[in-house]
Amino acid sequence: MTTSPRAPSQPPARRPGARRGEARGIRIVSGALACVLLALPFLLVRSYDAHRRVVTAQEDPPGTSEAVRIPHAGGGSGVRPATHANPVVLAYHDIGRGSRSRHTVTPQAFEDQLATLARAGYRSLSTSEFLAFLRSGRAPAARTVFITFDDGTHGLWVHADRILAKYRMRAAAFLVTGQIGRHRPYYLSWEEIERMRDSGRWDFENHTHDLHHRAAVDRSGRQESALGARLWLPDAHRVETPAEYRQRVGRDLDLSLRSFEEHGLPRPRLFAFPFSDAPDAPARSEADESAAAGGVHSTDGLLTEMLSARFSARLTNHSGRPLPAGARAAAAGRVQRLVVNRATSTADLVAGLARFTARDPAACPEPLREPTQWERTDGSGHTGLGALTGQGPYPGRVGYASAAYLPMGSADWSGYTVTTTIGRLAAPRNNVGLVVRYHSREPVTITLSDSYVRVLAGTGDGRREIARRKLVSGPQHRLRVTVEEKRTVVLVDGSVRIERMTPHTVTGGDATGGIALSSRNGDAASPYPRFTSMTVTPAQAEPSAPAPGTVP
Repeated sequence: MTTSPRAPSQPPARRPGARRGEARGIRIVSGALACVLLALPFLLVRSYDAHRRVVTAQEDPPGTSEAVRIPHAGGGSGVRPATHANPVVLAYHDIGRGSRSRHTVTPQAFEDQLATLARAGYRSLSTSEFLAFLRSGRAPAARTVFITFDDGTHGLWVHADRILAKYRMRAAAFLVTGQIGRHRPYYLSWEEIERMRDSGRWDFENHTHDLHHRAAVDRSGRQESALGARLWLPDAHRVETPAEYRQRVGRDLDLSLRSFEEHGLPRPRLFAFPFSDAPDAPARSEADESAAAGGVHSTDGLLTEMLSARFSARLTNHSGRPLPAGARAAAAGRVQRLVVNRATSTADLVAGLARFTARDPAACPEPLREPTQWERTDGSGHTGLGALTGQGPYPGRVGYASAAYLPMGSADWSGYTVTTTIGRLAAPRNNVGLVVRYHSREPVTITLSDSYVRVLAGTGDGRREIARRKLVSGPQHRLRVTVEEKRTVVLVDGSVRIERMTPHTVTGGDATGGIALSSRNGDAASPYPRFTSMTVTPAQAEPSAPAPGTVP
């Protein structure tokens, strides 16, 4: 039986309603696609705008308008820096246009300053190189700076980064980590910090997590640094206990370190004090002194302990004694910076570099011939040495005058001999003083009148008399003092000798320092005594055997 071939199957006929549904679906999809295409430019703009809020556009360097020449060693001043002198640490805050803040330097000024440094052969250091200097005392080049910025403001990314790149320099930014990404655009974002890190031009160091502010320290609401002071607890009607202070500050520091880790940054090794309120910063007012006396600032030991446990060194802009980068600063674990702000001209920066740069004692043979290198320390407001060398002006018919020679540049002096002649001495109405190891942990003061010499050690209330010797009475005496690492030898008129051994607890940078002078007149009918000559030379070999008058 023959079977007819089966016809191919046909799709079932569609109903009109189904065809209308399919068409409606196509129209919906097409409409949605059209909406996406129409919205895409707006989405891209919005995305770009959000990105800009996270990573601000950078500006090109403005171009040099002024560069001040920095003389080579010995040029102009007659005071030469030591070979491979200490780095000078520069303290900036922000770089920006149109700001009224005294802490904001314009891009133009910043470029002029870097151009001046570059043309003078300065090299900028990394944090690792700077810390290596503090350990070894050896700088990698003859002229170096360590450029630092406090707070972590966005101007570092927008302006400073490209200017640094132009001059092949680098810098360190000290971050208040709790503020990063907040209060935009004032502070940097973490995304900007990541790009800065990847450039190789930036190191990132610590400026607390959220303690860069002032807070009440007593019932009256008086404000002090939230880092450096024990705060007032209004609910408890009292000031924090030392244990509460330690817990609060320690928690903040650890939060900051954790932020570095969470954002892939190396652990910071340097700490900059907010407001430069370092433990030994000088009081800025009578109120500050009263607060310190009352115990508000009795956190110094605790704060130093906590910071020393977490960081290799601390940086400050204010110090109770000169602490330029060097042996003394390394011993203290604290380094003083040269502040650069809106009012700092390029010429001011050059003068500051000269003031902060270490000088070799051998390059300062006749200090009295360099009156501009002395700083008056008597609070008179006068400049120059006239009140100490007999030319005046004097503080009055009766009074006191004092001055220090190169306080910053001589901070690390050791191994020198100072020889001076003093005239117009009249007992018991006037006398002079010579301080060696000035501002060290154990300065030595020699007081000389017409008929006696006294040697004192220490400072302030802790100063004590080491020796007192009679002299052949006369209006003029010659004094020679040799400063060695472990002893100080005083010789008057070539015959009266007093030797002071440096305490074994005061070594290295704790024992270094230059010279200071004082002149006192107690009788209106008498003239002020005067220093008539002075030389500084490398320390001459002194006999080690005790001599009459020796004080061990």
